Amino acid sequence: MLIAIFRTVILYAFIILAIRLMGKRQISDMQPSELVVTLVVSDIASLPMQNTSQPLLSGVVPVLVLVALELTTSTVMVKSHLFRRMVCGSPVVIIENGRLLQKKLQRLRMTAEDLLAQLRQQDVFAIEDVQYCIMETNGSLSVLEKPDKPQAAVISDGRLDKNALQLCRHSAEDVEKILKKNHTKIEDVFLMTLNSSGDCRIFKKEH
Repeated sequence: MLIAIFRTVILYAFIILAIRLMGKRQISDMQPSELVVTLVVSDIASLPMQNTSQPLLSGVVPVLVLVALELTTSTVMVKSHLFRRMVCGSPVVIIENGRLLQKKLQRLRMTAEDLLAQLRQQDVFAIEDVQYCIMETNGSLSVLEKPDKPQAAVISDGRLDKNALQLCRHSAEDVEKILKKNHTKIEDVFLMTLNSSGDCRIFKKEH
């Protein structure tokens, strides 16, 4: 019995360390790859806890491999937008200017009742009051009610976001003009936010 308790304590501490190394967030904020690793890690670690005849390394080594894979995947996703889309997918707009996009909802295999329930959790009770509703890659719902001046991140890590341009009612040409006025190239921009009135904030990449 004491051996089982000792092994459990060691594995418990090791899993906490592994999760800390991966920098994991709450379950609801996890990307698909992060959630998969977390679930598999817990499953692998439970085997040597239950079977005291199994060596501890049979649980430790696979967890270390999974942590290494997740750290590698996260690093590649930061550097490659295409790889990130392959692993995590892309955000999907399901409400646009008070109009429910039914085909997008069907693509997500999400019912209208599910959507309305999630909207109510964010204190939104009418679809017509929503400017944009976006299903994020981590499964969370981002809701923007109809404001006077909708604002969006039009550039992220040197890449122009066409969905965000629609959100703030601007074109790629408008962004180019603003960047030219600020003597900045798009590839040098870490983050740029813009609203419908043309007010913007530009954060350049740190070199």
